[in-house]
Amino acid sequence: MVMNIIILFQKEKNPKKGLLAAEYAMLYYLVATLILMFFTYTKLHNPESMLFGRVRILAMTFALWAVYRMLPCRFTRFCRIAAQLALLSWWYPDTYEFNRMFPNLDHLFARCEQWLFGCQPSLLFADFFSHPVFSELMDLGYACYYPLIAVVIVYFFFWRYNEFGRASYVILASFFTYYILYIAIPVAGPQYYYHAVGIEEIARGVFPDVHDWFATHQEAMKSPGYTDGFFYQMVTDAHNAGERPTAAFPSSHVGVSTILLLLLWRVGNTRRLLLWLTPFYALLCLSTVYIYAHYVIDVFGGWISAVLFFLVFYYLYPYIKD
Repeated sequence: MVMNIIILFQKEKNPKKGLLAAEYAMLYYLVATLILMFFTYTKLHNPESMLFGRVRILAMTFALWAVYRMLPCRFTRFCRIAAQLALLSWWYPDTYEFNRMFPNLDHLFARCEQWLFGCQPSLLFADFFSHPVFSELMDLGYACYYPLIAVVIVYFFFWRYNEFGRASYVILASFFTYYILYIAIPVAGPQYYYHAVGIEEIARGVFPDVHDWFATHQEAMKSPGYTDGFFYQMVTDAHNAGERPTAAFPSSHVGVSTILLLLLWRVGNTRRLLLWLTPFYALLCLSTVYIYAHYVIDVFGGWISAVLFFLVFYYLYPYIKD
């Protein structure tokens, strides 16, 4: 234990002079959204706060870089990555500020769901499996999203440090690519669209175009299941704190968690950890539909995009190696 603490603060032999690959991923996204802001500034609802938020993130990033340059060790490097991961909670609702400018596309996704399955699976799923135990398992799965990310990041940092930079880059680059897709594809998901249209209309197979409804409305359906459950309350509180009518397609919950497992599989010798995480991963994938957060096609999109992003960013990393 003492040896591990010493290693954490031991000066690195070849410290990185510039930004880390994960920080470059954030910087590329920041620049891309700044360009978009330049062309849409007068249409945005909160352009000043969005702009100042980016300035603060830049300042924090370079402040942490300066600290690392003064004390180049594993701990200060981890702080740089942890800060970027923590800021994802700020970047996520920022996507809503962009896509609320564009017409909503949920009617197309709901129609596609109806065409594929002859119904809206999320409505039937929650109604058919309404037992409190099943409900709590679904909410447990959904609540495991960020803990899964934390477990994998910590695993790479302590037990696969040579791959830590690559793993953190793949995760953050994937997140920011999903955010770009959310800006370009304004889909709110069943919990918002069903509420806007009305369950009666949805059950009849009527899926009207709501145009820019979500530009000024953020009301969502109440999550189904056992309302007195511990994990139900946890998911509800998280939704109330930061959820927006955005980011439905493809599902980043499914996509990023799939990428986490692919990273562990790729480094090898992680069979035990994979066995522990896989049940939670399965629950998470199911829960996204159960709690009305996603259409089933969003889950399919999450799986496909996860494999694509993993391959691209995993093999791109050597060209921007930390």
